Amino acid sequence: MNIYGLIGYPLGHSFSKKYFTEKFELIGIADNNAYELFELADIQAFPELIKNQPELKGLNVTIPHKQAIMPFLDCLDASAEKVGAVNVIKIGEGGKLIGYNSDYYGFKLSLEEFIPANTSLKALVLGYGGAAKAVIAALEDLSIPYKIVSRTKSADTLGYEDLVSEIHNYQLIINSSPVGTYPKADQCPDIPYEKLTTEHYLYDLVYNPVQTLFLQKGEAQGAKTHNGLKMLHLQAEKAWEIWNS
Repeated sequence: MNIYGLIGYPLGHSFSKKYFTEKFELIGIADNNAYELFELADIQAFPELIKNQPELKGLNVTIPHKQAIMPFLDCLDASAEKVGAVNVIKIGEGGKLIGYNSDYYGFKLSLEEFIPANTSLKALVLGYGGAAKAVIAALEDLSIPYKIVSRTKSADTLGYEDLVSEIHNYQLIINSSPVGTYPKADQCPDIPYEKLTTEHYLYDLVYNPVQTLFLQKGEAQGAKTHNGLKMLHLQAEKAWEIWNS
């Protein structure tokens, strides 16, 4: 049996098990392939997981371990080195653990489909975790200027309190934080929604719920909106490609 899985904490919101289970059934390999959820509150438990799961062939990595996992791996693919975070692990010959990043791939392709071609946008990136690093790498490759918005303000970031006077200067607003994820779907990033216009594009990496409060409030102001589901599908297919390459 080939086992694939997801590590993170908590995992109640994850779509991965359903997605890959249905994929295995669709392509006719469900008899000898399975996808499991491995909740790890502490990343220090990772080596024990690997030891206890000899049939593991690959893992996805989610919050809060996309950066914390890196010291436990044998090497990093160029994609993970570029982003500075890992969301896919391939278990190769002799149990070698190789880290990749498919978030970058999924975000970049889905963003290119969402925003108009040949347009000059400036972006705000809400949050600064592992997912934000993939977003930033994609924005840099697309030559989209950006500013990070963080609860902890620094010389290189904006604070949320700055957005009242700054938000009109940025047309693309990307929520890379988990704020608004089920079951806390009544929450949203603390931005001045009343200052959004029809010129704004809101991209939420959250996919559960499909229409987050962040996106609802943006739509109410006439902004264009996009959730994280397409990115999720793209990065999942990239992970499958990595595991089977």
